[in-house]
Amino acid sequence: MKAAVIYNKGEMPQYTDFPEPEIENDEQILMTVKASAIKHLDKSKASGKHYSSAADNKNGKIPGGDGVGVLADGTRVYALGVNGMMAEKAIVEKRRMVKLPEGIDNNIAASLPNAVAGSAIALRFRAGMQKGETVLINGATGFTGKVAVQIAKYYGAKRVIAIGRNGQSLQSLLALGVDEIISVRQDDEAFIAQIKKIHNETPIDIIIDYLWGHTAELLLDALKGTGSYTHKTRFVSIGAMSGDNIQLSAQTLRSFDLQLSGSGLGSWSREEVEKLFKEILPEMFELAASGQLKVETIDVKLEDIEKLWEMDVEGGKRLVVTM
Repeated sequence: MKAAVIYNKGEMPQYTDFPEPEIENDEQILMTVKASAIKHLDKSKASGKHYSSAADNKNGKIPGGDGVGVLADGTRVYALGVNGMMAEKAIVEKRRMVKLPEGIDNNIAASLPNAVAGSAIALRFRAGMQKGETVLINGATGFTGKVAVQIAKYYGAKRVIAIGRNGQSLQSLLALGVDEIISVRQDDEAFIAQIKKIHNETPIDIIIDYLWGHTAELLLDALKGTGSYTHKTRFVSIGAMSGDNIQLSAQTLRSFDLQLSGSGLGSWSREEVEKLFKEILPEMFELAASGQLKVETIDVKLEDIEKLWEMDVEGGKRLVVTM
């Protein structure tokens, strides 16, 4: 079969022939792959920089942790791969797949799950979001950020505040239900003042953070208390597009009611992952099929993987490899 194959960490995937995967137990099933999204997670694992990265495999490793395809009986599903998914065929686990509704495009279905996991789990399980709360999304102009905006609104957020760098993308979020936008392209003092003003007028209940780095430092500084009673804010770290480390003053940590947690591979419980597959993903696929959840993809062919792997994607879109 044809596949994208990486032989050493940090190298570009090669479009080449590769042995077909073999089923090893009764919990596995063969899938003909139709689409697999190129995500930051895939690139990070392929480069060896992600904490879940596996050791080098000199025989080659296929990237892509999930994808959409067709089973032998014709059923169209989204599934997690036992092996890589950027190939014509892949082995998937029966308990880690979701039947797709009619009306949803393969590429849209392939693009959604990582973003849904990176937003819905954080909102529902880490932040314990309730209807009527105010949610701030740091890094809202990216693909997952745009999905998070829509899911927060769907879950009943009273106000959604979006932080981002791209001015045009920030403006486009207003059509998705964002109530207020904040640009990081302003000086630190102005940024902090804007956050403080919002927090004083409508206390921020939840921060969903995809950036970390300096913007996270500014957010925590803006919420710093002065010794009086404070509003509880649940801060959930999901990504680190602005840097992996921050400076956090002990005084800041002690000065206001802060719940700081992370959401990612390894932090999710078995029960949460089961709900993701049984409840959350099916619901989100239905929303996308009906046009209530909107995303944009850039579709590329498997044979073009070598020249498109490092392609810069702007405007909160996602690259999807089609087979």
